Amino acid sequence: MTPKQLSKSQKNFIVIDTEGKYILTELAVIDSDGETIYEAFVADELNSEGRKLNVKSLKEIVEDFANLAKSKLIICHYAEHDIEVLYKSFTKAKVKWPNLKFGCTYEIAKQNFPNLEGYSLEYLSKHFHLQVDEQRFNHNQAHGAKYDALFTHKLYLNMTSATNLVVDKPNPFGTSRVDTPFQQHIDLKLIYQHEFSILTSIITEIKHDSNQQSRGAIVIGEAGNGKTHLMMRLANETLQNNRLLFIRQPNNPKSVLHHIYSRILESFVEIIPDSQYSQLEYLLAKSFSKILINELKKRPKLTKKAETILKSLLDNPLNIYNQLGSENTNQKRKNWQFIEKSTLDWWGRTYGFGGYSIAIVRGLIKFCSYSDLYRRESVKKWLSGNQLEANELAKVNLENWGENISQEEFSLEAISVFGRLSIVDEPLIIVFDQLEGLKYHEQLLLNFGEAIKEIFTHTPNSLIILNLFPDRWQHFKSIFNAAVIDRISQYEVTLAKLTDKQLKQILNLKAQEYDIETLFTPDELHTILAQNSIRGVLNWASHYYRFKFENIPLPQNTKSFEAEIREDLQLIKNDIIQLKRYIGMIEPSVANPPSIQNSISEKPEKYSATPTELQTYFKQQKVNLEREYHKNVIISDFDDIGKVITITGAFKPFRQLEIDQLRLGKKAIPEHIFIKNKSQVIGFLHTSGAGFTARMKNFNQLVINNKNIDFKLFRDARETNITGKIGKEEIEKLNNANNGQFIVMEQQNRVSFELIYKTVLDIQNKDVEINLATAMNGLQNFMENHWLIKCM
Repeated sequence: MTPKQLSKSQKNFIVIDTEGKYILTELAVIDSDGETIYEAFVADELNSEGRKLNVKSLKEIVEDFANLAKSKLIICHYAEHDIEVLYKSFTKAKVKWPNLKFGCTYEIAKQNFPNLEGYSLEYLSKHFHLQVDEQRFNHNQAHGAKYDALFTHKLYLNMTSATNLVVDKPNPFGTSRVDTPFQQHIDLKLIYQHEFSILTSIITEIKHDSNQQSRGAIVIGEAGNGKTHLMMRLANETLQNNRLLFIRQPNNPKSVLHHIYSRILESFVEIIPDSQYSQLEYLLAKSFSKILINELKKRPKLTKKAETILKSLLDNPLNIYNQLGSENTNQKRKNWQFIEKSTLDWWGRTYGFGGYSIAIVRGLIKFCSYSDLYRRESVKKWLSGNQLEANELAKVNLENWGENISQEEFSLEAISVFGRLSIVDEPLIIVFDQLEGLKYHEQLLLNFGEAIKEIFTHTPNSLIILNLFPDRWQHFKSIFNAAVIDRISQYEVTLAKLTDKQLKQILNLKAQEYDIETLFTPDELHTILAQNSIRGVLNWASHYYRFKFENIPLPQNTKSFEAEIREDLQLIKNDIIQLKRYIGMIEPSVANPPSIQNSISEKPEKYSATPTELQTYFKQQKVNLEREYHKNVIISDFDDIGKVITITGAFKPFRQLEIDQLRLGKKAIPEHIFIKNKSQVIGFLHTSGAGFTARMKNFNQLVINNKNIDFKLFRDARETNITGKIGKEEIEKLNNANNGQFIVMEQQNRVSFELIYKTVLDIQNKDVEINLATAMNGLQNFMENHWLIKCM
């Protein structure tokens, strides 16, 4: 079928492209025939090219778009980003978000062409030799809404009309992994319903506990057996009332609590289903409203202003965001000053004025009071404990934290503030997941246990869940002290292996209109159901589907039972030899024997990825990371150096890396590691303000003192530009040194760095069937020029 032969139903679509990081700056709409039917630029967001035609207010543009998009399929490239920009633009313009249906050329390409090197609009346009007005894609003209929309239109037609791809019926088993509770996947609620009801009953217990004591629950299950999926169900069922906070494993022993707090802030920006507000906005609106209502009701007589605020909040707590005056008006300013004073007075009487808490509450009130997204981003950065540049501080009317702030103490107090605010709302649900990598770092594991104990002690009104493999739970019980174990395991919820009947129910639900008994032969179904986990079952269903419909070969055969037994016996033999060496019963074969922790063999997976599958994994993960790059994240020096420590630690056995740190007396220097046998220092400095300048000066002194060492200092491109004179001079000094570099970590650099880290975590958490040695070789081939690969 050619593009001209599209049916009426197939032509009921438009193609759009948005420009703007948070809010629309321009929008273009192309109809199904490839004609531009709409192009407009936001009046206050013109770029440096100057005045343009079709300049409109943001409200006019989103209203125009809503009318054009009625009953249409809306096609975008990287639709998730366009949806996010449009949603925030509708919210800012105070226009109701319509019921829209989106399609994504990135998703279509990824589904039908899984082995491409990239999925950017530029790459796909060149790969398929697309032309607009007889011109191929030109990078220098890209990132204009109309230009990108026209090429997206060509790409969509090429993939849906000029080929035989089954775009409307993608592989129903293709998405089997739930990465976070905020994703949406098909959910068969009959599965683990009893276990789910236990968790919800604990939340009810906490809510009705007059002492607001937090409780702990361990959810135990093998890899791929539905622990994170169960958290997704919990989010879907409870987010209208409760706030769910999702924390992956920490990576730096020095900043476990700060890592937890940063991930909490990132969870708070997730949008409540069927709402235009985030979790944080819901928590603050409900808690601050109840505090204010209770305070105002106690007063014998109210001013007119207080009466207006009381009536508005009694009607709906969310009115705190939209009925207290327009942006930058005196009315809004006075109303929020009143709210701030009343709330801080209540906090002081209830919890005291000491510590960081009162400043954190004031910052949260500032966050609520601003509707401007850029100011909110600055406040959120401040709330994470980071310093701001002078121009940012002036915009949000806050003062920087002290240079010597204890990030761990600050983070614990901030987490406690959210727990205390939840007492006047609903219990918090705090989920810790993907913790398998902790077994490789004993000090990190011990510090994690202490952090959990501190959270239980200081954070009320919370259900704290740890998702763990059975053997990891046994390991935790042998490491943590009894006080920690007793707190986190008040409830144990075990996800047992499902029966074949239950697995078939899941397959039938995923298969949609297909009947699995017809789709698969009895032998194929036997192989699918024989896998050890739900994820394994769905993965093999996907393999067979792709084999049948897309002619993609099945993975290599698994080992025979006899071969597995022989392999297991050899591993046991190797372990005995290593243990004897460790206790000195026989001579070690190397001068420095490995630690017992790293010497014990681990049984390899039955199936290990081929080089081609490994490259496919890298490409898919890279695309996912590129798509997530612009999401709201808390960037931390401690977190990034922790990632480097995790990566180098994982590959240390294959590369013999010697890791250390440098010091400059007691002076503060950027977080870094020193790879001794490579004479290489890698550091990160994402903070701003005076803290940046002081650490830069000290880092430059290290560079001068160690002329035989190569120094690289990274700063993420998404962080605020350094504007201070002295800070800029120190950057220049570092770049002028023969052995120093100040590197702004742009998107491609960041994505590659995160890909290396994610590969290590996925292997440790058994989310992919790859061993570390194979992964290291694969990464060298995939990104041989990346600075971290070169270091290793």
